[in-house]
Amino acid sequence: MVQAYILVQTEVGRSAAVAGQITELPGVVSAEDVTGPYDVIVRTEAETMDDLGKLIVARIQVIEGITRTLTCPVVNLG
Repeated sequence: MVQAYILVQTEVGRSAAVAGQITELPGVVSAEDVTGPYDVIVRTEAETMDDLGKLIVARIQVIEGITRTLTCPVVNLG
């Protein structure tokens, strides 16, 4: 299982709507509005890195109101 956090920047005033849409997607564990340089933080799970990439490119990045994403895969160091 591959897990990642996706940091999302949105157009002004769109973070709540974007988070709501992202929450509905399969593979999304949570999507929360935050303050700071990013507007939404998304936690995802996928079977493979390829599946994670497909989720991000084909389902998340195409949502209207998103201007940029940054993907941070979770690594197990211990």
